[in-house]
Amino acid sequence: MKILIVDRDEASIQIAKSKLEAAGHEVVVEPSKNAASDRVQTGGFDLVLMDPSPLENARPVISGIRRAVGNYLYIALMSETLSKAQALEAGANGVLSKPLDPAALEQTLANARRLLKLVSRIGDDSEDFPSAGGVIAKSAFNQLFISAMDRAGRYAEKTSLLFISVSNYQDILEMDGGYAAEYAVAKLSQYLVLLRRQSDIIGQTARNEYALLLQRPGYEAEPMEAASRFAEALEKHDDITSGGASPVEVTVSLIEIPSGESLFSHIAAPADR
Repeated sequence: MKILIVDRDEASIQIAKSKLEAAGHEVVVEPSKNAASDRVQTGGFDLVLMDPSPLENARPVISGIRRAVGNYLYIALMSETLSKAQALEAGANGVLSKPLDPAALEQTLANARRLLKLVSRIGDDSEDFPSAGGVIAKSAFNQLFISAMDRAGRYAEKTSLLFISVSNYQDILEMDGGYAAEYAVAKLSQYLVLLRRQSDIIGQTARNEYALLLQRPGYEAEPMEAASRFAEALEKHDDITSGGASPVEVTVSLIEIPSGESLFSHIAAPADR
């Protein structure tokens, strides 16, 4: 990744720069927050690490950085005092405590890679999947995803994406053929439409994958409970088969927006039940 560090603290800069460059990332340092939006305009950056001090409110700087680029940037604040909730309120994706902890820095990088990959993959319009049977098209789901990302940045609204996929789709395709692979995906779709709540929005985001947008949870644990509910139900369901010799594996994973953090991952093998 190409990373911009916006900071005047030489000690923090050296810690972050040495770790990032050792991991193969390209790093650029900009000491002035006022110049950060100009830097990102032509820099092709993926990630911005910024110390917001001495600003009381980093939102104007973060908003300026986001307006300056066409692509989506992952922005993490570096602070001795800010909480994750305060960073999200400012429009950032996350926060790193100072002095920087190498493990926390690596986790932030993993979250950034995960979220940026999602933005690219869901926004890729080279292949769409039509709306059918209560499942909306990938293109329509992407518009909702973009809106959720925007609202997370503007209003710190929490959203989670619950992905459910036939994770061994390629194995089924190679061993049993195209019909068997598509049959497994169709059976999964039918079951998810029955299993979801009436308010759940579900879209097909890949040939072998469906996603639910879980917006504005009523309480903190609600997305995790939804992920567990789907995983447990899929473990018990024995009708998701390929119609061929290959068993079906279904992966359930939960990703938090806008942090990109992976909150839950489980592999179910319903055909074995």
